[in-house]
Amino acid sequence: MDRGSARLPEKTLPVVCVLGPTAAGKTALALELLQRFPMEIVSVDSALVYRGMDIGTAKPDSAVLKVAPHALIDLVDPWQSYSVSRFLIDARREILRISEGRKIPLLVGGTMLYFHSLWHGLTDLPEASPAVRADIEKAAAEFGWEALHDKLRAIDPQSARRIHPNDPQRLTRALEVHALSGSTLTELVRQRGRGQPEDYDFLRLGLYPNDRAQLHQLIEQRFDQMLAAGFEAEVARLMADERNDPEQASMRCVGYRQMWRWLAGEGSRDDMRDQAVAATRQLAKRQFTWMRRMDDLHLTDPFESPGLAPELFDTLEHWCAHHLEG
Repeated sequence: MDRGSARLPEKTLPVVCVLGPTAAGKTALALELLQRFPMEIVSVDSALVYRGMDIGTAKPDSAVLKVAPHALIDLVDPWQSYSVSRFLIDARREILRISEGRKIPLLVGGTMLYFHSLWHGLTDLPEASPAVRADIEKAAAEFGWEALHDKLRAIDPQSARRIHPNDPQRLTRALEVHALSGSTLTELVRQRGRGQPEDYDFLRLGLYPNDRAQLHQLIEQRFDQMLAAGFEAEVARLMADERNDPEQASMRCVGYRQMWRWLAGEGSRDDMRDQAVAATRQLAKRQFTWMRRMDDLHLTDPFESPGLAPELFDTLEHWCAHHLEG
């Protein structure tokens, strides 16, 4: 089926969403749900879409994928773009496909912007990011605003036609929106006002660890496991491909940016490890912030109640039975 041809049926489509911060145990819970309910997994992770980025993204290995295939992973090469607008198209297509097979789509991941956009539509532009703006201003000081306008023209020609090279405020905003969302300003403005399709019935399950120290320890342990599994060699292979560069969205993923810098000669290996762990903790902090703003989340603490808690199982059982009956 063509990506743009997915059409929602008249009946309401049930969709289970499992979200939470990095290292909280989302995949483990999803595998348990698959054993108990007729579901198929759809990844909601902006890093897993890239081919060849397996270790640093904690992508499910071949053994897991054999028993639990994940849709929406390995979609593009690292030098290619993937936007929230494309995610919405792809996710809606997969939801329809799974529903037509009389199974329930199980959306699993930690890219909160993707979840928010699926639930509410692209009604909001990303908030300003001082860090991203600092990077843009640094590039402007080095290369000039005309060069940044050329960059905008390459990724968003319609915005470039509207924004003059001597308008740094609007030029910065257009580049910032693309850096934060993966979508162009033109795409997001076009999507504004398109709300959540009434055809979906979402059941939202949030993994919310209250013991942050334990989560931080798991983050540190997982990064060390990535190093032991060959993360350094993975990034070295990516660097050897001239189509990749450190400013691409793929290479700005946590862990990859820090490893690239170290392999390029910046700092020590210990510095790289500490910076990558700190960046991952910051990612988890942003994910918690997103979750605190979300409504209708059935929250569970994966550390206090590992696996599928009894009350959560009862909720799912009744909800699934309601949607699959008949």
